[in-house]
Amino acid sequence: MRLLTLPADANPSFSKLALSLASTSKEIKEVQRLRYKVFIEAMGLSALTNPDGLDKDEFDEHCDHLIVRDTKTLKVVGTYRILGPNAARHIGRYYSETEFDLSRLANIRGSIAEAGRACIHPDYRSGTVIMMLWAGLAAYMQRERCTYLIGCASISLTDGGHNAAAICRSFKESDYAPLDYRVTPHLPFPIENMDEGHVARIPPLLKGYLRAGAWVCGDPAWDPDFHCADLFVMLPLANLDNRYAKHYGTGE
Repeated sequence: MRLLTLPADANPSFSKLALSLASTSKEIKEVQRLRYKVFIEAMGLSALTNPDGLDKDEFDEHCDHLIVRDTKTLKVVGTYRILGPNAARHIGRYYSETEFDLSRLANIRGSIAEAGRACIHPDYRSGTVIMMLWAGLAAYMQRERCTYLIGCASISLTDGGHNAAAICRSFKESDYAPLDYRVTPHLPFPIENMDEGHVARIPPLLKGYLRAGAWVCGDPAWDPDFHCADLFVMLPLANLDNRYAKHYGTGE
């Protein structure tokens, strides 16, 4: 069921893929099963394995779930979950608040949508699926009248954390949010303990955020469960690069 109206050129001409919002508990389980395979099985996170084979938490029931489905195989091959301001008010917090103090964002909470759990099947990582998901995010934000997109961009710590530190050291001042939008991690990732001299390899999702005009809002948090360092990023729609704005239908 199509629940979002996308601009005419936002859905790439790749006929076997369809974008929608999950509308049944069965579809949400399909999303959770894909996330489990990508986040837990593929990354070897044995502490998070479970007999249901689902990656789920208390936020899922309050979120809207974007899905990209292969209409030939009927499999969900990409997903993003979105927590709008009304849902966040109902549950009492955004997911990011499990890792960061967002006190400085109090005055804009009513216009924030949070995106998370971005996940794409390994066989569908050519770029088409993530573009469809981003188009869905833009359409959702327009529908809900949100002007800020927030989320956590994860960096794997499988190399001991040196790449995460190198990425943080590579940021320019212009990559950071103004002080009014800075956040503080509850459990900081110890950049200062990491060796210098490593070449930064920025994950595709974080690279996409930065290219679109997002800010990094402070130091990274350490997520020991998923064995990653998380950066809190914020994308004001006013910052959205013109090329992206036109593509996603949010520009003039």
